Amino acid sequence: MTKLYITAIKPYPVWVGTRNQMLVKIETDSGIFGWGESGLSGREKAVAGAIEHYREFLIGRDAMQTGRIWQEIYRSQYFEGGRVLQAAISAIDIALHDIKGKALGVPAYELLGGKQRDRIPTFASTGDEAEGEVAIERARELRAQGWQAIRFFPIGQNSKDIFEPRESIGPSAAMLNKARQALGDDVVLGIDYHHRLSVAEAASFCNKLDRGVLDFLEEPIRDETPEAYESLRTMTDIPFAIGEEFASKWQFLPYIERGIHQFNRLDVCNVGGLTEAMKVAGWSEAHYVDLMPHNPLGPVCTAATIHLAAAVPNFAWLETRAPEAKLGFDNSDFFPVQPRLDGPDYPVSDLPGLGVEVNEEAIKAESFRFWEAPHLKRRDGSVTNW
Repeated sequence: MTKLYITAIKPYPVWVGTRNQMLVKIETDSGIFGWGESGLSGREKAVAGAIEHYREFLIGRDAMQTGRIWQEIYRSQYFEGGRVLQAAISAIDIALHDIKGKALGVPAYELLGGKQRDRIPTFASTGDEAEGEVAIERARELRAQGWQAIRFFPIGQNSKDIFEPRESIGPSAAMLNKARQALGDDVVLGIDYHHRLSVAEAASFCNKLDRGVLDFLEEPIRDETPEAYESLRTMTDIPFAIGEEFASKWQFLPYIERGIHQFNRLDVCNVGGLTEAMKVAGWSEAHYVDLMPHNPLGPVCTAATIHLAAAVPNFAWLETRAPEAKLGFDNSDFFPVQPRLDGPDYPVSDLPGLGVEVNEEAIKAESFRFWEAPHLKRRDGSVTNW
């Protein structure tokens, strides 16, 4: 087996479109290099710092030893794991898979067991600024463009200041009931509540829906306590789609093994890269949980997730933000070669590695911008979740 020794690891937190992307380039002594991406949006500086720590002992390591490097990074400190460190590991691991695929002349999916599908179906979103009849009309447009799975956002999702859950759940349920009537029964409908509800609020929301309206309810409550989700599970039979915040297979453990949810919103740029994602996928398969990957970032994340989706049997839909063109995450000046939608699907690339090209000079010229998610409050002045 050819050995490729790591010579440089370069973190690039850069502004692309309406958000920063945390890109990482790993170079080797052979001239082959790879690109990775981290998913911890809004805290890119913390991730870049972690990558700089790891860089100190990764220089000189054999880039082909992806599994061993993962273990060394994870176990190299007493305080292992956590979202910041795992986001850094994710970017490094994805870049190493890009290198390994290029070195062997094969697409990344071949490193994961081979391709099981040629096209990756996606779900599209109505946009967080669309509410009520506007959102339903947007869903009609997406349906006409070929999407079989469509996600809504709740009323009030786009607020930059005040969010009152009890003011949102009634109108949001009414919108979804109308959407199901308008779109028919042959389309998958879901909603992302962005973990803004309590158990009681989420139960009230579900009870306001007509039976059969929703095919998935995404992130209704926070994920720290599996028992809270178990309690909510007893109050509704709507499938849950959760896990985009999980930063390891261990965080997925109680949810998978207790049968709490039906769709894993796994994020390869948060969970620990492709190495860890494949372990979660296999575990999920054994418990009949399908992957519905989180994909709100840039083309490097999209490409890595496409290869994951191609290589696993238990796959449902990949999130795509491509119809929301105003976001600009797929800027072609920065990413001249990247995954492109063909209708509602991503064709699986047969290019070596991830199949993405990054214009390094262009991103070097683009500065990092501090961006902060809205700090939402309730009307009484207390802090609530974004």
